[in-house]
Amino acid sequence: MNSVTNGPAHTGRRPVVGICARTAPVTLQGSDLVVSLALQSHVAFLAEAGCTPLLLPLLPGAEDLAGRLDALLVAGGPDLDPALYGQDAHPATRPMSPDADRVELALVARALDAALPVLAICRGMQLLNVLHGGTLHQHLPDVTGHDGHRPRTPSFTLGRRPLKLLPGSRIAGILDEDEPETACHHHQAVDRLGEGLTATGWAEDGTVEAVEVTGHPFAVGVQWESGHTADKRLHQALAQAAARV
Repeated sequence: MNSVTNGPAHTGRRPVVGICARTAPVTLQGSDLVVSLALQSHVAFLAEAGCTPLLLPLLPGAEDLAGRLDALLVAGGPDLDPALYGQDAHPATRPMSPDADRVELALVARALDAALPVLAICRGMQLLNVLHGGTLHQHLPDVTGHDGHRPRTPSFTLGRRPLKLLPGSRIAGILDEDEPETACHHHQAVDRLGEGLTATGWAEDGTVEAVEVTGHPFAVGVQWESGHTADKRLHQALAQAAARV
């Protein structure tokens, strides 16, 4: 589906946007199951924007599907394996699966090499940084001295933090507002920025909240929980970029 010609790749069909799946235990009709899933808002926002969302389980060979996609959304999820950036695990680190991490890294690398539009959210932004040789703060409160990025409440609560954006950046153009803020729920963040990335958004405490792949047509990472609010602007921007592939 991805075209290397100079003309438009789409002739009346809907762009296909891959969404990296997550696995989670669920109870369904009294049975305990493990399922592959995606946040429904990712699916709904992309479909509403004219795309066909495609769930991509992180199994060996998933990276080979990059050539059949028009864009890729790398969703939030568990922590990355710290061994990927040369560290031992912090007591608060809760990794997913080293094998799945490596498949996802290969998939994102293949998508970037193919110049596919990529939107990387929360864990996805952290993976984008590690892919480019960067490192992570494994437990952000150790650095900032507060829990504002992941409030400690009995239920899932988004942290609301003022956001400073780099003027002229792609993310600034997408959000296009005078006083943006994050809607975040993360305890890890970018430490050393990876080579080939540009930081384009920061919280008031200096935490990197947005990055972009330098020189790429559309490869944006955001640390906040896009998809957990009604804000569809990032998904719409990804859909627009996918339509141009």
